[in-house]
Amino acid sequence: MNSPRTTLYRDKHNGKLMGVCAGIADYTGVDVFWIRLIAIGSLFVTSGSSIFAYFIAGFLLNKKPPYLYRDESEKKYWQGVRQSPRRTAREIKASFRDIDRRLAAVEAHYVSSNPRLTAEIERLR
Repeated sequence: MNSPRTTLYRDKHNGKLMGVCAGIADYTGVDVFWIRLIAIGSLFVTSGSSIFAYFIAGFLLNKKPPYLYRDESEKKYWQGVRQSPRRTAREIKASFRDIDRRLAAVEAHYVSSNPRLTAEIERLR
């Protein structure tokens, strides 16, 4: 089951006609101006048949929920997840490794200066 944050929606709030281009822009993280420019360019390339795809997408896509993201940083995070899930997973794994390394340093500092605590930790292992 897909998360609501990884689904393509039409963004009626930021859209001009049906919100398809704004939804694609939100989904990909590309500026909506460039998506609209590509859509207009595709009208000429496909002799106008892409307008049917636009309206089909407009009718099939759900409206974007109003409170999908808490803030702009969460929006950027989910755009990164949609663009490259593996890179996002690597970044999260790296941040957890960094947290683990820092926690180990704190633990080593307190354990090395407190022999009673060292013995207690060793007893728990």
